[in-house]
Amino acid sequence: MNLNQVTIPSLNLEMSIPFYQTLGLKLIVHSHAHYARFECPKGNSTFSIQKVEQLPSGNGIHIYFECDNLDEYVNELLFKGIEFDELPNNKSWLWREAHLKDLDGNHLILYHAGENRLSPLWKLK
Repeated sequence: MNLNQVTIPSLNLEMSIPFYQTLGLKLIVHSHAHYARFECPKGNSTFSIQKVEQLPSGNGIHIYFECDNLDEYVNELLFKGIEFDELPNNKSWLWREAHLKDLDGNHLILYHAGENRLSPLWKLK
């Protein structure tokens, strides 16, 4: 099994599309009022946003986008005006992460884990 696509909710598709394009995703489907799908710049997965009347409540969605040159990429996004809640830093689980929210408050994590993504020291045998 392979993860193909993640779809998240959005109150305003027309404002969300440019945000995700600024992050580097390529718009490949746009049914204008209700749905947009993006191709990730690396790999075969896609990411989509769907217009909703109301956002879910609670802790919400956390989406991880892996980046090879995380610090450099975050600096490029800062230059483009993207605001971060947490700049790149090393985590105890051996990932380097930067945190931000999209226009609907969905929690995005840009990270680099390298070998530790699938093979952490504590991986089950």
